[in-house]
Amino acid sequence: MAFITHSLKSAALKAIAHFLLMACVCLLWAPRSSAAAPTEITQLRTERAEDGVYLSAIVRFDLPAVVEDALLKGIALFFVVEADIYRDRWYWTDPRVTSAARTLRLAYQPLTGRWRVNIVSGLITSSSGLRATLNQNYETLPEALSAIQRLTRWKIAEASEVEPDAAYTLDLNFRLDLSQLPRPFQIGMSGQRDWTISAQLKDRLRLTPAASSSTGGGK
Repeated sequence: MAFITHSLKSAALKAIAHFLLMACVCLLWAPRSSAAAPTEITQLRTERAEDGVYLSAIVRFDLPAVVEDALLKGIALFFVVEADIYRDRWYWTDPRVTSAARTLRLAYQPLTGRWRVNIVSGLITSSSGLRATLNQNYETLPEALSAIQRLTRWKIAEASEVEPDAAYTLDLNFRLDLSQLPRPFQIGMSGQRDWTISAQLKDRLRLTPAASSSTGGGK
């Protein structure tokens, strides 16, 4: 009887050891999902024209699968880009001399299978603020995202607000505005990295002469 009990215990221990070994092998060989690349602002260029200061840049980010799925289900996304210019002052806090903001709305249109991008000057609190906007339709999501990610000659200041011989700092921010999402999506979203699309760039304002007298975009 003791021999049988000992044999059963040994068999059970071997089975457990085999299970643990196989579990470790599975963990080692299981495909690991790579983390999404961080959002970054690149190719920044600021130039001075006769009528103001213009900014161009590219915001690089990957759209997570869960965010793309929300778009396909009819949930519009709102991206916000803000540019603040501060005048350097050694003896006190740098004062903000001007600021500009832009809201970009990305939405999928199921009836046509196309993507729409709305660009509006300033910040908005709802879709009702999209009346006076620049609207553009795209055949594919990559094309629509390219319009969101590329800032081309965006006017961020009037010429009189930035003196040529003074030193300034530019604070540029880009983010996905989660407050514009429907309430059910906002619940429990805090801390979910898939929905965190944001980048900040803070550097000295370096102005180059405008290549031509033509202007584009809006403040």
